Amino acid sequence: MRTLAARIAVLTGLVLSGLAIALPATSATAAGATSPDASRIVSVGAAITEILYALGLDGRVVAVDATSQFPARALQEKPSVGYLRQLSAEGVLGTNPSLVLAAAAAGPPETVRVLEAAAVPLVRVPDSYDGAGILAKIRLIAATAGAEARGVCLAAAVAGDLDALAGLGAKVTAAPRVVFLLSFVNGRAMVAGRGTAADGLIRLAGAANVFDSLDGYKPVTDEAIVAARPDTVIVMDTGGIAGPGGAGMLTADRVFAHAGFAATPAAEHRAFRRIEAQALAFGPITARAALDLAQALHPDLAAAPRPPTPDCSR
Repeated sequence: MRTLAARIAVLTGLVLSGLAIALPATSATAAGATSPDASRIVSVGAAITEILYALGLDGRVVAVDATSQFPARALQEKPSVGYLRQLSAEGVLGTNPSLVLAAAAAGPPETVRVLEAAAVPLVRVPDSYDGAGILAKIRLIAATAGAEARGVCLAAAVAGDLDALAGLGAKVTAAPRVVFLLSFVNGRAMVAGRGTAADGLIRLAGAANVFDSLDGYKPVTDEAIVAARPDTVIVMDTGGIAGPGGAGMLTADRVFAHAGFAATPAAEHRAFRRIEAQALAFGPITARAALDLAQALHPDLAAAPRPPTPDCSR
């Protein structure tokens, strides 16, 4: 069983992957080249693993990285090649893959250089924290794995959620002001600024990030929180364990007892929402999570009915 520290590190990785700069994908399917052998795939990245499983390609996956938390059985049934940003070339190549699918945030750089020079095709999957980025990710992975028809099915399901989001957003007259709280570090709130996956999810849900003037995840003063006047506080659901950098789980009681948050409209209305960590990976479930968040922020507005999620694994 993984230690508590290891679980916290993995959850932090899902969030901090939002600091990564998207890199161009290098795909063996580009420019008319033949598709790579996708019979033995090493999946490095939470969204990549989520997509491969949703496409019914889990039987081809020979190993995953430690951020591959969804579906939960991925790390239970597949060996781990380590944490996304701390890979070893030997650990990845030692699984005898025919293809490596890796998120843009994968590293360190020296490991990526070795993998790029190896005979095994390496496809980098860019991250873009918006709806179009999710769809592009699905299409790239499906095409690279030779599962285009399943990719069309999955992309259509995600597009349906995005359409429902757009319909709901068209009814919104004022975007709610929200803050994503990652943790408390030495008593100071660590919040999400622009260029992060959390900021992307907030925007996808039609809300306004009160700290979009910041880059990345930054600690802020109590005075800055009071001045920002968030209507809702959003935190990551850590599955009941202590959040990254914090002395304990982020609960509404704990957050609103903090001096910075106590004087906000969010505290007045006890507006506190949790989002699952996997939603920050910007895979298929992110659009539905954003729609759920949008509906929670606008309980007076009804979104278009959503059809059942199709099975795109066949």
